[in-house]
Amino acid sequence: MTNPQQPAAPVPQPVLSPPAATAIFLVVRVNPGGEQAVRALLPDLAGLQRSVSARAPAGALTCVAGIGSAAWDRLFGGPRPVGLHPFPELAGAKYIAIATPGDLLFHIKALGMNLCFEMTAQIMGRLSGAVTVEDEVHGFRHFEERDLLGFVGGAENPRGPAAEAVLVGSEDPRFAGGSYVIAQKYLHEMRAWNALPVEQQEKVLGRRKLSNIALPSGARPGNSHAAMTAAGPDGARRPILRDKMPFGSAGRGEFGTYFTGYAAHPGVIEQILTSMFIGDPPGNYDRILDFSAAVTGGLFFAPSADFLSDPPGPPGPPARSAAVREPGLAEEAAPPGIPQPSPGRTEHIGGLARSGPAVTIPPHA
Repeated sequence: MTNPQQPAAPVPQPVLSPPAATAIFLVVRVNPGGEQAVRALLPDLAGLQRSVSARAPAGALTCVAGIGSAAWDRLFGGPRPVGLHPFPELAGAKYIAIATPGDLLFHIKALGMNLCFEMTAQIMGRLSGAVTVEDEVHGFRHFEERDLLGFVGGAENPRGPAAEAVLVGSEDPRFAGGSYVIAQKYLHEMRAWNALPVEQQEKVLGRRKLSNIALPSGARPGNSHAAMTAAGPDGARRPILRDKMPFGSAGRGEFGTYFTGYAAHPGVIEQILTSMFIGDPPGNYDRILDFSAAVTGGLFFAPSADFLSDPPGPPGPPARSAAVREPGLAEEAAPPGIPQPSPGRTEHIGGLARSGPAVTIPPHA
């Protein structure tokens, strides 16, 4: 029984929903002045999802909304998630986990692309003129849950109650039920990959291609993808929910994997990316990067469904400078020898804008 004195735990967004047959990954940038339209949409997302789902009740439509660091301060006043920051770009000796623009991430999944497309169209209809689309990727389920490199992904995902470890808890109670998500788009060099014998492909990934069983530790290279993505910041395994899907355009010769990784602490995923791109020791990078290039990267926070349904108010106006005088107040005499601005002239004081890097994630764990 629930303790009547204890408030109910926040309801998360459908971060833990099972893999689907199709997905759309939509990343947008909020235009100046578009904040009000975004704030109006977020509480209505659950209702939009229900309305679209009602047209195909068995379609398992879900939508998770994530908010970037810079956008958070433009949308909400008050505290912010303690781990939310710009995605840190990770530059290794050979490859870079690139940071790209993006204020909002919509991760939309369903059994059919018709539901994903309709949900995306409804979102963009509400945000028309308020946002600029940075990236839109349509993913699909491939044969036997494999990516376009031919390997099964997500083998190490937490299952059952353990999956809830990817949700924020008592460490940041204001944002309990939320989850940090890193999103990356990887493009594959399929000709080079297909030229590798299967045995060599297995050493790159650290798994058997047919069975998906991990190679024995003695036969698994230290720079294999499985070795690079196995541990957390202190060497211990930490739960991460990897939700990735193949995408591509055969006509354009584009073959890729879109990766979203959810975690209660963004540092866990950032450490994995550091191992992949910089190496441990430095220079011992993840061999999969010889065949898969990260072309986007962003960090977002997906707050609980309760937060989205009743978000805090917008940020307040900037504090008035002490140097600005209220109308009607008498001017104090200036000390002698200090030149004063001439009437009608405005003095401008420049500000310092700060931007930060971004983080990246592994496509095939």
